[in-house]
Amino acid sequence: MTVSPLLRRTPSLQDIRHGAAKAPWLWCWLLAALVAIFQHGPMPMYSTRTLSVAWEMWTHHSFIVPYLNGVPYSEKPPLLLWLIHLGWLVGGVGDVWPRLLEVALGALQLVLLAALARRLFPQRPVVAQTAPWILAAFSFGFLFGLQVMYEVLLANCVLAALLCLTPRPGHEAPRFAWFALAVGLGLLGKGPVMLLHVVFPWLLGPYWNRWAKQQARRWYGLGAAALLAGGMLLLGWVLLAADAGGETYRQRLVVHQTAGRVVDAFAHAEPFWWYVPLLPVLIFPFALWPRSWAALLSLRRPFEDGLRFLFAWLGPVLIGFSIVSGKQPYYVLPEFAGMALLMAAALASLHERRPTDSGWLQPWPLALSLGTGGVALILLKTLIRGGHVVDHPWVSLAPYSIPFGLLFLMLALLLVVPRQAALHRVALVGLIAAVAANGLFTLTIWPAYDFTPVAGMLARAEAEGHPMANLESNDGQYTFLGRLTKPVTQLHGIGDLRHWAQEHPDGLVITYPRRLTALDHAHAVYIQPFRGIWLAVWPAPAFVEAQSKGQLDE
Repeated sequence: MTVSPLLRRTPSLQDIRHGAAKAPWLWCWLLAALVAIFQHGPMPMYSTRTLSVAWEMWTHHSFIVPYLNGVPYSEKPPLLLWLIHLGWLVGGVGDVWPRLLEVALGALQLVLLAALARRLFPQRPVVAQTAPWILAAFSFGFLFGLQVMYEVLLANCVLAALLCLTPRPGHEAPRFAWFALAVGLGLLGKGPVMLLHVVFPWLLGPYWNRWAKQQARRWYGLGAAALLAGGMLLLGWVLLAADAGGETYRQRLVVHQTAGRVVDAFAHAEPFWWYVPLLPVLIFPFALWPRSWAALLSLRRPFEDGLRFLFAWLGPVLIGFSIVSGKQPYYVLPEFAGMALLMAAALASLHERRPTDSGWLQPWPLALSLGTGGVALILLKTLIRGGHVVDHPWVSLAPYSIPFGLLFLMLALLLVVPRQAALHRVALVGLIAAVAANGLFTLTIWPAYDFTPVAGMLARAEAEGHPMANLESNDGQYTFLGRLTKPVTQLHGIGDLRHWAQEHPDGLVITYPRRLTALDHAHAVYIQPFRGIWLAVWPAPAFVEAQSKGQLDE
């Protein structure tokens, strides 16, 4: 009997643990992530919303029903929130543990990717050595993965589920019981979208998996049972939460997660091809390394089983997300591991056929991009003095532009001087550049995103008995940062504000004017810049009076 190529060299769990402990990509990524994630505070609205939901569950002593702004929150299941609560039980409430949790989840993603690479490409150990470097260096994935959000947890559940479908030494049959558990945890982590990420490799199993082809009935029968079993985990929580949250929450939980998602998708429609021009951004910095494109374009039939698996995973999932009209870059974050694995396999295949590069396949576009950015930063003060740069975000970079410009020039030099180990140089330069860019953002632009000062002021106002309202959508951006225990009322328009101000004459209202007026400076109790506009906190009656006289900017 012929042994499948997928089974000839597959590591045991002990091998995986041993390899992860000595993996240089893991320690480099951990160092970069720990530096970057503590450079500034939780980012609104991503991290602050998740932390506020966890905080309100904590203060409500509700570990089944999530809460946001005082009402049950039906947008997300609670697995990530439970993990946050576990840390808070040990070390107390704070934002340090949630950040460390995201770093741990990111590290686990790299370890799972290395394990998956060993399973899929046992004849090419270099794939397992390089794929984690590629994933670690994806700039968008690195920076977005530092947010306290649900996507990295979902990515880990996806990778764990896919690992359960791949054969291992001496045992071709999938581990459907573990597959069910991974699917169930993914459903508890992000909801039904988990199925879209894992269902196609299962449905297309005979295309890439010999056992699935030979045992089609068992593959599909046991796989369907595993998906149903995983769904039971989510259903169990839904039933408990629906019973505890009341009728309104029950309707939102059931309806919004199904028909409501379809309505939201059409309300935020993007064209079918939206992800295509975005892909180079998602795989930056490798998008600026010509050899990576040459490797992908050089793939030829017959495709090995590992490549077939990647095609069965990435292609249908990207098409599925393209069909859904509502789109965001981070929706496909669980597929970043697959993109890295495909790129690593393609590069390994190209290296076998063409070990040496021509100069044009070196990472010179990335070096040129970093060098141009470095020169622009060094010349920024001169450009500002000459009136060529006037936009505030760029002007705010000036105090630190020269040292960061020199750093980017040094990174560009690292790419063009040595001619060996190009992949590792691209990955390391990409990681360092991402951490540096995040640091420059922290030193210059972050104050316009930092809600910690205003949240502290609102906490003092709450302690003094002042009710508070927000004249825009309220995503919990102040709740956790200020450890607020009462809801911030969300108001829709000046009519709602007038009525609320009459009922709460000592209330404060948070407003977001495009420009400040003399009255803002005279009457607002707090002012700060916010994402190109302003944030101003007013006594509600004074704001209504000024607004009725047309004395304020919209």
